[in-house]
Amino acid sequence: MEESAEKPKVVKGAQAKRIKREELGIEDRRKHEGRKANPLKSHAKEAGAHHRVYRFRFYPTETQAEQLAKTFGACRWVYNEGLSLRSGAWEQHRVSVGFAETCRALTGWKQAEERAWLKEVSSTVLQQALRHLDQAFTRFFKGLAKYPKRRKKQRSRDAATYVRTGFRWVEDPERPGTVLITLAKQSEPLDVRWSRTLPAGAVPIRLSVTRDRAGRYFVSALIEERMAVLPAVFLPGSQEPKAVGLDLGLASLVTLDDGTKLDHPRLLKRYAEKLARLQRELHKKVRGSRNREKVRQKIARLYALISDVRRDMLDQFTTRLVRENQVLVVEDLSIANLLRSARGKGKRRKARLNQTISDAAWGELLQRLRYKCKWYGRTLVIVDRFFPSTRRCSACHAKGAKLDLSVREWTCTECHAVHDRDVNAAVNLRNEGMRLYWLVAAAQPSEKKKPTVIKAADLKELLAT
Repeated sequence: MEESAEKPKVVKGAQAKRIKREELGIEDRRKHEGRKANPLKSHAKEAGAHHRVYRFRFYPTETQAEQLAKTFGACRWVYNEGLSLRSGAWEQHRVSVGFAETCRALTGWKQAEERAWLKEVSSTVLQQALRHLDQAFTRFFKGLAKYPKRRKKQRSRDAATYVRTGFRWVEDPERPGTVLITLAKQSEPLDVRWSRTLPAGAVPIRLSVTRDRAGRYFVSALIEERMAVLPAVFLPGSQEPKAVGLDLGLASLVTLDDGTKLDHPRLLKRYAEKLARLQRELHKKVRGSRNREKVRQKIARLYALISDVRRDMLDQFTTRLVRENQVLVVEDLSIANLLRSARGKGKRRKARLNQTISDAAWGELLQRLRYKCKWYGRTLVIVDRFFPSTRRCSACHAKGAKLDLSVREWTCTECHAVHDRDVNAAVNLRNEGMRLYWLVAAAQPSEKKKPTVIKAADLKELLAT
């Protein structure tokens, strides 16, 4: 029997330092050599405060746009260079390189004559690019994401993150609720379109500047804010919290237990003909020509319009649900499994189904419900994905046979009740969600605050605490 190959040993200690210094070009740690390096801690929120992102569009001047283009390119280059350094160090020398070593390597990159253009960009922005790389490796080691990939100019989003020392934030006395934002390496404040006012006296933890494929610039400010909890909503004449069951689907985007339905906008289908025409036009243009870039901009603006309409619709709908109900019940959907590509027979049909699911943006809807319930003191109950909400009779609780997707109405064989497929599922989800809600409420002291998220998969842990 052949012996199994031994795993390569990790190089540590003085030998690792020598390899980093001589082979990888990473200087030794000179500053505070006698002090032990402590890991950086994330910003801790105050009790009762939440992190909220305020996103605004701005219009840079020609000089600002040129400087931002250099910043986006430098961040992308530093990210890729840090990825190559960490990957090569492990593959060739079995040496582990972390965030601190890549920051010291960044100092050496900036001192090289051929990379003098890195000095035209704020150092804090470049360090944040390396921190994003370190976070990507952390997610990979925890099994939450794939191995980090290189960023490409035509594929990756143009973005730069500024920490508190990388921008100037001054409240505008002439326009209350707005500020003058001046980024590092720039002399003039940004021309921001303030679509809403900012909290008085708020100072962002960090700023993110992005440029989408349509050429639009946005600045996003992460602000720590205390959200006002909404008053509790009860059923008329009782102290029972008002609950709503939500069934996510494709015929209707969302169906509530009272029969209300939110139509699926099918934005990709609505603009499919125009997108196809522009794609054919793009295919005929010469690569690198101005005409091709004009057509590409048209396609990007159309996709931006689709995203904006979808985002606005989901924001309005989820805010209305959270304001009108105390408990919201949804099903635990595995969207990644639903979007797995099919092979063989029925491949095209499955591809169209995947496009419709992606256009529905179920993940964005559930994400908005989760954080808005946390903000405003509501409870989101997530029912187990194997709960038979569709084929269970909401009147007599009899469990019927499996239903094909084409069946929109069915009759119970026990009580002969006629059910709308989606409404029946929403009613069953509400009933099951309230059962879980009262189980958790009964197991906790009355003075203790109710959890904002109750997940059926984590029910044992909630009942034990």
